[in-house]
Amino acid sequence: MVAVLRSVLDLLYPPRCAFCREFLQKGQAICPDCADCLPFCEGLDVQQAGEFYSFCVSPLFYEDNVRESHHRYKFQGASPYARTYGPLVAKCVDAHYSGRYDLISWVPLSRKRLRKRGYDQAKLLAQAVAAELGTRAVATLQKGRDTSAQSGLGGKDERRANISGAYQILDDNLVSGKRILLIDDIITTGSSLSECARCLLMADAEEVLCATLARAR
Repeated sequence: MVAVLRSVLDLLYPPRCAFCREFLQKGQAICPDCADCLPFCEGLDVQQAGEFYSFCVSPLFYEDNVRESHHRYKFQGASPYARTYGPLVAKCVDAHYSGRYDLISWVPLSRKRLRKRGYDQAKLLAQAVAAELGTRAVATLQKGRDTSAQSGLGGKDERRANISGAYQILDDNLVSGKRILLIDDIITTGSSLSECARCLLMADAEEVLCATLARAR
């Protein structure tokens, strides 16, 4: 029944590429042009070190069609894009972190931002990544207060101050002694990931590794 309904919906609303909006053929997740031409990170660009977390890996650079796609995902209700993004991030995680983490979590939204947006884009991405890797994503943090959007702020110091103390651990016992893979949608200065990683380490996590869909050049 679900397969039939999906086929009908595909006829009425043909699936489009999450990045360029071109129509997709059956079985395609990304159009062939984007599969060849997206700004994929390669070599040393895939992985970057951070503060409180060991590394962050990202399959894409945050530019051109990737930026426009993410904007639709985050601000225009295109939450199904998580199903396209998930395999890209999961492949990157598997290549660089296989066997190095015990659980997958994400950088959460505040309750105010969640009510306004209707969904947590990092949570959906983490769930898609976890499903692709044969596991599930687990909530480890909450954002206790709403903060200004990081994208509207200037340098790293201003962003760090904006989110300082904004996150709290949900359950110390859940993270104690664990190696945690923390998922977010985008990394620019890494301030949000660093603050979340700091909280996890203070709750006695053994290590925090991070992954995002895309990174700034």
